[in-house]
Amino acid sequence: MSKPRPEKVAAVEEVRNMFESSVSAVLTEYRGLTVADMESLRRSLAATGASYKVYKNTLVKRAISGTAHESLGSILEGPNAIAFSTGDLSDMARVLKTFSTSKEHLVIKGGVYEGSVVTREQLISIAELPSREVLLGRLAGMIRAPLQQMADLLAALPTNLAYGLKALLDTKEQVAPPDHHLDLQPHPESAQEQPSSSVQEQAVLHEHEHDEELPDQSSAIGKEA
Repeated sequence: MSKPRPEKVAAVEEVRNMFESSVSAVLTEYRGLTVADMESLRRSLAATGASYKVYKNTLVKRAISGTAHESLGSILEGPNAIAFSTGDLSDMARVLKTFSTSKEHLVIKGGVYEGSVVTREQLISIAELPSREVLLGRLAGMIRAPLQQMADLLAALPTNLAYGLKALLDTKEQVAPPDHHLDLQPHPESAQEQPSSSVQEQAVLHEHEHDEELPDQSSAIGKEA
């Protein structure tokens, strides 16, 4: 058995590297397209970061044999070209669908996306989705409204807080009892009614002195008897 020619080996290696380095790949049949049509399609795909390559089916089958893309071999019939992309699949699918609408000779057959097989119907559905920019714009619009409301609330918060604190202070001033200082001086009337401890002690001593001055009546009575 003869060895494969180096150019064929290099072509197979190139196809394998294209599949491995791409996020998505779409297989198309270009029968009936002119050279000018092919160049126009390449330019449109290049604007999305995709490339458009024509390879022989036998080389592609060898390149994808034993890989996650091997299932594409079942649709490798007729003259095929493959669109490879490292970007958004929807952008590439949208270009292919738009071009096939005006050039019916271009047929989208299927593809792969991150190692998973994508059918023709799925690619058409993906192509009909809004672009990434449109989706991001819609998402930003949905987020912007609540964020704007939050911004308005935060902007009004200092003013409302100041009003709230002032109202709270005013309420406390109305409810709080008057500030009474403790009166440590005794009331005149209470001082008269309840003598101090020193006055009481002097009264007791005076009574004892009076008792000592009285003669012993019991001894006096005994003498008279």
